[in-house]
Amino acid sequence: MFLKSQACYGRIIADTDQFAFFYTKFNLSWAVFLFAFPLLQVKMGDNHDDDKNIEMWKIKKLIKSLEAARGNGTSMISLIMPPRDQVSRVTKMLGDEYGTASNIKSRVNRQSVLGAITSAQQRLKLYNKVPPNGLVLYTGTIVNDDGKEKKVTIDFEPFKPINNTLYLCDNKFHTEALNELLESDDKFGFIVMDGNGTLFGTLSGNTREVLHKFSVDLPKKHGRGGQSALRFARLRMEKRHNYVRKTAELATQYYINPSTSQPNVSGLILAGSADFKTELSQSDMFDPRLGAKILNVVDVSYGGENGFNQAIELSSEILANVKFIQEKRLIGKYFEEISQDTGKYVFGVEDTLNALDSGAVETLIVWENLDINRYVLKNATTGEIVIKHLNKEQEANTENFKAENSDLDVEEKMSLLEWLANEYRRFGCALEFVTNKSQEGSQFCRGFGGIGGILPINQILTIAGSGRRLATELEPACAGYRGHAVDRSKLSEEASFLKV
Repeated sequence: MFLKSQACYGRIIADTDQFAFFYTKFNLSWAVFLFAFPLLQVKMGDNHDDDKNIEMWKIKKLIKSLEAARGNGTSMISLIMPPRDQVSRVTKMLGDEYGTASNIKSRVNRQSVLGAITSAQQRLKLYNKVPPNGLVLYTGTIVNDDGKEKKVTIDFEPFKPINNTLYLCDNKFHTEALNELLESDDKFGFIVMDGNGTLFGTLSGNTREVLHKFSVDLPKKHGRGGQSALRFARLRMEKRHNYVRKTAELATQYYINPSTSQPNVSGLILAGSADFKTELSQSDMFDPRLGAKILNVVDVSYGGENGFNQAIELSSEILANVKFIQEKRLIGKYFEEISQDTGKYVFGVEDTLNALDSGAVETLIVWENLDINRYVLKNATTGEIVIKHLNKEQEANTENFKAENSDLDVEEKMSLLEWLANEYRRFGCALEFVTNKSQEGSQFCRGFGGIGGILPINQILTIAGSGRRLATELEPACAGYRGHAVDRSKLSEEASFLKV
């Protein structure tokens, strides 16, 4: 099938776990040619201003699907064209590659490679010029789980410019260049420095990374020494000076891009429990290019990674646009609603979806790796439509596909995450994907089933067969948020349902 559209969104769903392709913004004509799966749905959305958080999640799913694909020989083409590249140049290159591939000795591999090159050439004919954000094209013959060969062609314009140039023929799709689309535009550097050592780290989006850390053994102040007291003091100051110099040199190494001679971070946070951080910021040895990037100097009670975490918390106002902080605040607000028993919350798959269906959810919070499928089932006898949400363990239980004296036929199977990403606007709510990388995110996934919602008003929802759980039952699951130990014996039913 060939599809063309102007400035729209496309979504492709297949009835297999190996592929679930999501497409982001297309500003020019585009086409999808995919016959790798027996059941295929194509659904178009009409909202041109898709949330960036959702777009990035779609790219993650696309990368995961592409990385899982494998082929025989070198029949899988990965092609990336940056903005301002020329379609004519790539078309000529593909023509040259076609001539080279004609000399492949293996008939099967030769035909597969030539077929992939031909598919790429045909797809490029749909473009008069490279889209403003560049063009990504994957095409080739893959081998499915049954050992059968299937052809697939995917092309799209990424939601932000991609500056890599790539052309590879291999037995897999190369997605390394797509990972830069997942990076937050803002990356912040952290230097945590005290009398025991220094840690260098970065925070980008919801990803916290420790770049390097080292320890030092500095002499302490003392009143002994007699005639040697001045020498001891001089040695102590000399070691402090060397420590600051080493930290300044490593800061330049980790936070200055050698190719551009410019900082590779949007801002820098200096933290520590003594006056070393201030001494570093005022030192002539500290690179002035980094000095201009200092956003905040904070006092922390610890060194190392604990100090890193505390520095992130204390700098939250400055880093308010970093997803890691936004995620902590969002889930923190959710936990506050529960601990105060405001009634403005819902959790668990069925409870949340019932509230969503009634239009009672203001903010829908979902773990980005929620492994639950949405089934549309039809009663073979009565024709009644039943919707079920099942995890892997429940899918293996045939009783979930049976009714009284009748079987339930699968009309549609889709990842619940995919369904929510496509349908959430219909319910008038905001959709927020969260990770389990923060303490709050991990607690949300384990204690509340990885899905929940914040309600705009105080509503008490009664769910058939289970009922609404009282806030007192949720106290153990929220206790960790308020600094207490979590009693795992009283976690919600949805926690065991998800089994994270």
